[in-house]
This record gives sequence, structure tokens and C-alpha cells, in this order.
Amino acid sequence: MEYLKLLGILIVIIGFALKKDSILIILLAAIVTALVGGLGIEGLLNTLGESFVANRAMAIFIIIMLITGTLERNGLKESAAALISKFKNASAGAVIGAYGIMRGIFAAFNISFGGVAGFVRPIIIPMAIGTIESKGKELNEDYVDELKGMSSGMENIAWFFCQVLFVGGGGALLVQATLEDLGYKTSLIDLAKVEIPVAIFAIVVAIIYYFLKDKRLFKKYYGNGK
Repeated sequence: MEYLKLLGILIVIIGFALKKDSILIILLAAIVTALVGGLGIEGLLNTLGESFVANRAMAIFIIIMLITGTLERNGLKESAAALISKFKNASAGAVIGAYGIMRGIFAAFNISFGGVAGFVRPIIIPMAIGTIESKGKELNEDYVDELKGMSSGMENIAWFFCQVLFVGGGGALLVQATLEDLGYKTSLIDLAKVEIPVAIFAIVVAIIYYFLKDKRLFKKYYGNGK
């Protein structure tokens, strides 16, 4: 009888082997596992509810992804590229730098835009690419790949160094707990004060680095731009 509890795994294997609908397969496997395992429908629903509440942040991320996908389908990337194309002297490095400042400010208040997948890919990268098209240049795939990496890097730097400025945020609490384990007791306010110059320095260095790197890459792939 114990092996019947593994029936759900068998359903998943057979379902994927037959290339059936993945959501339907997982749902069916969950129901069967709950029934043969003695959990019942009520127990299954309770478990799903508790899991949803415990991981509601992930549910928010899923909602953001759905909204982003819908906006992309309706021309979000094209609108972002068209907006930046109006600024003829704008460069990809300047776009990425401006995003770093904005991202750092909002990260300090623990406000997330969905990260690389939810904001950088559908908005920042098309804007960076739009600066190339606004100059009448053909897109170079190697250069575009570099811009993708630079945009994602700015997102990571700004979020990593600025999220700890939010008092009570996960990053600040982790630092506080780590220091306490090492014998250093400190308040979240004091941590934020110490982190402010560090975060500013990190953002400034990243902006300068990506700006200079973009100028070097643009000259490498398109010459002096004349």
C-alpha cells in the first residue's frame, strides 16, 4: 500500500512522456497523491492554501511576470525603444546609468520592479538598443549581448547594495543577525547609516564603469560614430 503513494510520480512521468498539458498533469498527480495518501480533498486544499500564504511573495512575482508578458505582447518593447529614440544624443551607457540611479532609490525603499525578467528585459534593454537605432546604426548582436549583460549587472549592483538601506528589510535583518552571531550588537538604523556611503559609492562606480565600457564597445563595433 505504501507504493500507492508514489502513483502521483508515475502520472507525472507518463503525462510528460505523452506530452500532455503540464498544468493538468501536475494537478491530477496532486489530487491522486492526496487521495491515496489519506490526505483527502479537504487536506489538499488546506495544504495548498497554507503554501500560498507562506509563499505569497512568489505569487506576486508570478503576477508581475503575467502583466509584463501581456504588456510585451501589446508593444511595451517598441514603446520603450521609440521613447529613447527621440533623444538623439542618448547612449546606452547613459540609459543604464540612469536606471542604476532610479533602481538604487527605489531599492532603498524595498520596492521591486520584477528584476531582470520583469523590468530590465522588457524596458531597459529595448531602450538601450533604441539608442543605437536612433543613430541610424545596424544592430550588432555582440554589442547587444554586451548591453544585456550590462543592464542586468546594473540591476544586480543597485539592488544588492541599496536594499539593505531599508530598515526591516530582509537584507538588513540578515546583516544584523550575522553581526550578532559574531558578537557585534547594532541597530538597523546604524546599519543603514553605514551602508549609505557604500551604496552611493557602488552605484557611482558602476555608472562610470558601464558608461566608459559602452563608449569603448560602441567605438569597437561602429567606429568613431561619424
